[in-house]
Amino acid sequence: MMKKLAFLIIMASVIFTSCNRKEKSDNPLLNEFDTPFGVPPFEQIKPEHYKPAYLKAFEEQKAVIRKIVTSKEEATFENTIKELEYSGTLLTKVSRIFGALNSAHTNDSLQAINMEMAPLLSKHRDDINLNDTLFLRVKSVYENMDKFNLTDEEKKILDDTYKGFVRSGAELSPADKDKLRKINEEMSLLTVKFGQNLLAETNNFTLLIDKEEDLAGLPEGIVAQAAATAEKMDQKGKWAFTIQYPIMEPFLKYAENRELRKQIFTAYFMKGDNDNEYDNKEIIARIARLRLDRANLLGYRSYADFALERNMAKTPERVLDFLVQVWEAALPVAKAEVAAQQQIINKEGGKFKLEPWDWWYYTEKIKKEKYNLDDELTRPYFQIENVIEGMFFVANRLYNLDFTKRTDIPKYHPDVLTFEVTRDNEHVGVLMIDNYPRSSKRGGAWCGAYRGQSRDKNGNMIHPVVTMVTNSTPPSADKPSLLTPDEANTLFHEFGHALHQLLSNSTYPGVSGTSVARDFVELPSQIMEHWVLEPEVLREYAKHYQTGEVIPAEIIDKLDKAGKFNMGFTTVEFLAAALLDMEYHIITEPVDIDIREFEKKVLDKYGLIPEIKPRYRSTYFNHIWNSGYAAGYYSYYWSEMLDADAFLAFKETGDIFNREVAARFENEILSKGGTRDPLDMYIAFRGKEPGIDALLKNRGLK
Repeated sequence: MMKKLAFLIIMASVIFTSCNRKEKSDNPLLNEFDTPFGVPPFEQIKPEHYKPAYLKAFEEQKAVIRKIVTSKEEATFENTIKELEYSGTLLTKVSRIFGALNSAHTNDSLQAINMEMAPLLSKHRDDINLNDTLFLRVKSVYENMDKFNLTDEEKKILDDTYKGFVRSGAELSPADKDKLRKINEEMSLLTVKFGQNLLAETNNFTLLIDKEEDLAGLPEGIVAQAAATAEKMDQKGKWAFTIQYPIMEPFLKYAENRELRKQIFTAYFMKGDNDNEYDNKEIIARIARLRLDRANLLGYRSYADFALERNMAKTPERVLDFLVQVWEAALPVAKAEVAAQQQIINKEGGKFKLEPWDWWYYTEKIKKEKYNLDDELTRPYFQIENVIEGMFFVANRLYNLDFTKRTDIPKYHPDVLTFEVTRDNEHVGVLMIDNYPRSSKRGGAWCGAYRGQSRDKNGNMIHPVVTMVTNSTPPSADKPSLLTPDEANTLFHEFGHALHQLLSNSTYPGVSGTSVARDFVELPSQIMEHWVLEPEVLREYAKHYQTGEVIPAEIIDKLDKAGKFNMGFTTVEFLAAALLDMEYHIITEPVDIDIREFEKKVLDKYGLIPEIKPRYRSTYFNHIWNSGYAAGYYSYYWSEMLDADAFLAFKETGDIFNREVAARFENEILSKGGTRDPLDMYIAFRGKEPGIDALLKNRGLK
């Protein structure tokens, strides 16, 4: 009898366990990831898995929404806001993985899925944001928030949620909601198409050189790299140069053949504006019009008024005033730089006027003459692995973080480096670094996360899986990846974003990590740039890749003296793009925009000199048409106003690694995510509001 009873208990236990165990799916995206630290099992995930995973995620979130709206209980933070906050867990998981891979390692299948899913995602978001019953419950909690004894973070989540519904059209009439849905759907497709066109245009051009004399002036390492690229294209014996920026920039700096410099610069400058199947002019004109229509529908004068409402700057007028102040300080400096270059051209007997494709070449000559410094002198000391170790050194000194390379963590491409991040032997997160250009990767540099930091509904910590992506100079057949100081700067910049996510300490995913105002998000990244060329840091990581010799003091001194060199150009080319962005988005009346004519009118209005082109022309301005920076590109300089002042907090102590200041920066800014107003966070760290003077001084413009 006892044996029989024991058997029945065991069987009951087996049945109970089976009923409660989540059945494993043949779609890896729908399973818990059985990998180190829950990193996505990239080798198992196939393109055909994404659509079913998205559809399943839609179903799961809709089920939670139905539960919220059919509840007979009074709306509370717990049964409405918290439920809503965690309702999209699977959708976030799938979207993060798909979005990250589609940017860093795409293919035709992923691009087709992106185009197919974009309108479905738009509809799904609108079905939630325009749900009247759901909004009434959210509004009820918002209007009665004092009843619920909420934490500061919960108040911020509630405020963001309520205002997010309003800004998404929850208070519109049924007819206007239908208009909004159509606008959102069309915009979702257009932004995807813009990005796909840009990638195709970048991959479509190669400057193929078959005469050795056309390589005059180019350093040996760049020539070897071009030969390897040509060989991969079955063009052995020739040299191939692409318009990927790390390839194009050294060509513009060193190639003596002016006509070839013009060719490669023009190909870069005309991306998306070649009147071919990948032309972006009509797409962006339509996006700009749709953004205005959407803003007007929601009660705003312009898209910029809508976009800036929740940023630190608040209004287009304040942004334009800020940009013009910096512009007026920088433009005379840029004009002086033009004069200095033209003087060299004339001195060498060149019977031509300086053009944009000449700028890098003659600037490099001036730098060599003035400081006896060029990128080829410093490259040997900036091996990419050492630069990464330098980043880690700074993070360890400031925040006591350790980075351990792990080969057992899954990766989506062989180039990716994977690290476990710990503090006092406790797991903090995972960092993935993907450095080199390839045809499957979009241009630029960015930082994201396959999983963001938060806590689950039961309060358990969810550790982040962060990814840093750059397009740095790749290794050649006989040399490792050797960076310019600017490329090292980019690595430190993206690492700052990574630290913002790794050190996040929020409860709710909606306000964790980089979920902050657009013109505040660059503060953690840009402050990291200040350590790159500090002598104390350089001596730690800048070591000759062959001899191990620490970078000589005289080179450090040259880097310091040249730190503000060419700052007129770098400031003006950036501001020209930022002003273009703002001018597209301060339009208040529907107009048919001719993109080329609009660009010329804007740049003439501000007096851009012909020797300088905007950092991004409209047709390849990915930040504003496909990456969330619309009416927000100014934010890099707004954040520089913050980071220049914030770094002074370290310098003023006489110790750039001051742990007390670092702890304050972590506690008041990095760990807080979007849980507080950004200005309040900054004042809590610095004790005062920032001003423009630190930015101008940082750039040598004051």
